[in-house]
Amino acid sequence: MMNYSNGLQKLSRRGVVVSGVIAGAATALGLPLIGESAEALTTSAKRNDLKILNNALYYEHQAIWAYSFAAGKLTNTDVGKAVLALALRNQADHKKHRDALATAVSSLGGNPVKAESSYDVSSYIKKGEGNIDSDVNIAKLALALEVDAAIAYTLEAAKLKTPKLVTVGASIGSTESAHAAAIRATFRALGVGIEIVPAAFVSVETRNAWVLKV
Repeated sequence: MMNYSNGLQKLSRRGVVVSGVIAGAATALGLPLIGESAEALTTSAKRNDLKILNNALYYEHQAIWAYSFAAGKLTNTDVGKAVLALALRNQADHKKHRDALATAVSSLGGNPVKAESSYDVSSYIKKGEGNIDSDVNIAKLALALEVDAAIAYTLEAAKLKTPKLVTVGASIGSTESAHAAAIRATFRALGVGIEIVPAAFVSVETRNAWVLKV
């Protein structure tokens, strides 16, 4: 069995740096950019952007819930603490994404979708892309969710009609990719022999290279 504890010292020097660098990346473009072009949009364009933004907001709510839910399942071991620290940093970014998206929806005259009490992640568990039965499998589940978020933002941001919203969506998507890399960096620091960035792109075609199976 892999001795994950031996990698914790490396984690503090390398793995944590990855997530620290990306903190706040999605809000670098900031809230002032979001509402500037709202009045220039046609009704159909607003409807298009509202649907995309609210779908993104739904998944930000899901990510925030998932990290909170997983936190309660992690053990008090060194590995569990390492995973928890990374989870809290990633979750903080998702909360910023949530706030930015909710503001964008409101600026277009829409109603931001509300968070649900729980979300279904059983499809990931069934595919063997993580679980909630161990610290390591919880991290794998978080990785799969972050990879899918990065892919979704890449695909959906291009469909937005407001140029500045496209930029914000792309910024959030790049942060989701960085989250995935941060999780992989944590695994590597804990002794798992994987590449932190396993492919030149985060896409549907390269998805299997990014996720880790149970």
